[in-house]
Amino acid sequence: MTDARQPNPHFILPVGTQVVALVEVRGPAGTVVHPRGAAGAVVRSPSDYWHTYGVRFPDGFEATLKRAELAILSHYKAGPVGGGGDPLVEYDLYEHVIYRCVVGSRAYGLDDADSDTDRRGVYLPPADLHWSLYGVPEQLENPATEETYWEIQKFLTMALKANPNILECLYTPLVEHASPLAREMLAMRERFLSRTVYQTYNGYVMSQFKKLQADLRNKGAVKWKHVMHLIRLLLAGVTVLAEGHVPVHVGAHRDRLLAIKRGEVPFDEVERWRLELHREFDAAAAATKLPDRPDYAAANALLLKARRSMAEISPES
Repeated sequence: MTDARQPNPHFILPVGTQVVALVEVRGPAGTVVHPRGAAGAVVRSPSDYWHTYGVRFPDGFEATLKRAELAILSHYKAGPVGGGGDPLVEYDLYEHVIYRCVVGSRAYGLDDADSDTDRRGVYLPPADLHWSLYGVPEQLENPATEETYWEIQKFLTMALKANPNILECLYTPLVEHASPLAREMLAMRERFLSRTVYQTYNGYVMSQFKKLQADLRNKGAVKWKHVMHLIRLLLAGVTVLAEGHVPVHVGAHRDRLLAIKRGEVPFDEVERWRLELHREFDAAAAATKLPDRPDYAAANALLLKARRSMAEISPES
């Protein structure tokens, strides 16, 4: 669910948006065509955050500008205390993404031609903003492009709690960007694993299957894609406890899982597999070499290092 404090949930500005240039607008020869503060309109929007906008000014001149070089005109006029919008909206928080990876069906090996590309990751905000009256959102989310980035403290906290989505971010083989600090985080990913995985994964699957059984009784149908992912989660949990790593790709289970997704496997057969996996999970929990708790000290040390690194960067740098 999108955080209510999120500054700009739809961060791709649509064509027609009235904007203000936050930098001098220069022509092909490098000469200044319009001063900082010039107003124009978006005539071309990028497909993602990392590409440029086409902006046309009243005299017909068009320039390509990055999102960080633009302000929405109404927000610019209102100012931070003008009551005309969220004061965080013009901060370039997406520029501070330190880790970006692909999860979901493409990482699981369950994708097809129609599958979306789900990107997840971590952002590390500037200290001045983090410490300011405005604070920072716990996550940045854009449903239109299937992207979510968690503020680093939120990400680490969820990893320590064995949140399956977060652990998959740490173990996915599809990494698109990782800063040196993010690479340190990946290098210590085993320290987030503990017996807590058993309670988190097992408990969630059992509660969800109770709801599915109720849906089957009351509605005569279930969401087979959800059923498939619950079985996948159990398979992953068993491996975490038995082998000490999070398997993201489903490997040899692919065909069987996709058959469940298509509704080709009777629910009773799925239920038998689920119960078998629960028994394997119990046995793995009894024999696991994972610690009772994750390494909180190591996670805290990484967080402090991250905070100090941003405190050392001046606002002008």
